[in-house]
Amino acid sequence: MDFSLTRRGQPCWYKKEGIGLDAVNDSFLLESCIYQLLKKYCRGQPYYVHLLELFLQTTYQTELGQALDLITAPPGHVDLSRFTVQRYKAIVKYKTAFYSFYLPVAAAMYMAGIDSEEEHANAKAILLEMGEFFQIQENYGQKEPEKVAKVKELYETVGMRAAYQECEEISYRRLEELVEKHANRLPKAIFLGLAQKIYKRQK
Repeated sequence: MDFSLTRRGQPCWYKKEGIGLDAVNDSFLLESCIYQLLKKYCRGQPYYVHLLELFLQTTYQTELGQALDLITAPPGHVDLSRFTVQRYKAIVKYKTAFYSFYLPVAAAMYMAGIDSEEEHANAKAILLEMGEFFQIQENYGQKEPEKVAKVKELYETVGMRAAYQECEEISYRRLEELVEKHANRLPKAIFLGLAQKIYKRQK
């Protein structure tokens, strides 16, 4: 929908020969598979309805984030005046953080019998912060070595590495504070383990 050519390093599905706009229906089929799988493996379990609501809500939130991203930067019409920190944080929160970080942990919590609103709100406070940091990690957008080298050179010239490292330290300390504050009855190792996968990583 944003005319991207690649996704996760592979050609976008709609760009494949013979696919085109059929990709829209394919995306609906994939989404429907979620509920077929939940029905097959989780129906009859006490957490079934929680999982259904979780996936439906996360889909809605992700769609809101994508819509906000599209109206902020319509393909072919870059207008930097539309970008604000507040809007960027909203896009990151809705487009990425909910499905990448909160969804898998929340699903596991429900399946483990942890279904109180308070515990899920606590987990969400930690995981959305983690998702925001994840989104700001360096992303060159190109894989060609000479293009990556130019971006790295520019980052060094304007002091971006130092600024990023400072941002990472502040973000990690905030995350530790959130874990300490919110993970009273939740295993702190779950959140710290996730954090270790994304902080200080080199790729």
